Amino acid sequence: MAVKHITAPLTDEAVASLRAGDRVLISGVVYAARDAAHKRMIEALDRGEPLPFDVSGQVIYYVGPTPAKPGQVVGSAGPTTSGRMDKYAPRLLALGLKGMIGKGYRNQEVKEAMAKHKAVYFAAVGGAGALLAKAIKVQELVAYEDLGPEAVRKLVIEQFPAVVINDMYGNDLYRQGVEQYREEWGGGGR
Repeated sequence: MAVKHITAPLTDEAVASLRAGDRVLISGVVYAARDAAHKRMIEALDRGEPLPFDVSGQVIYYVGPTPAKPGQVVGSAGPTTSGRMDKYAPRLLALGLKGMIGKGYRNQEVKEAMAKHKAVYFAAVGGAGALLAKAIKVQELVAYEDLGPEAVRKLVIEQFPAVVINDMYGNDLYRQGVEQYREEWGGGGR
C-alpha cells in the first residue's frame, strides 16, 4: 500500500480521499493541544468567547512536547491517549475541525461527529516521541502558556507519519483489525 502525502490544514476533498488503514505523511500546520487546553477551549466557547485559533480545517495533535534540548525545535513529542479528548471533540468538529492525531480508540459520539462533519482521526505511534519530534520543524506558543507543555502550540510539521484509524465514512481500523484477526485465526491464537 502506497503512502499518501497530505497537507494540513485539511480540505473536505483531502478528508474524503482518506480511508481507514491509509498510511500518511502529513506536512503543514497542526495545533498541539491536550486535555487541559481542550477544557479551557470549551469553557471559552461556553462563555461566548473566541477560541485561541480558528479550528476550521485544522488538525489538532494530542501532544504535550517535552522541553527542547539545545539545537532542537521540541523535545519528545509522542501522542497522548485520545479518549481523554472525546468529551470535547464533537463540539470542535461541529466548528470545522477536520483532523485529530493521537493514539487509542475514539468513542461512538466522536466517530459519529467525524462522519457528520467530514473529519478524520489519525494515530501516531506511541512510544516514538523522539522520532516523531524530528518531523516538527517549528513550534510557536498560541495560548495558555501557564499549562507548560500542555499549552496550545502551532506546529509546522514535515512528513509526519500516521495511520488513518477513523475516516469520514464510519470505518474504524481497530474494529476492522479485530474482524480480520477473527477471520484468519478463528478468534483464537495459534
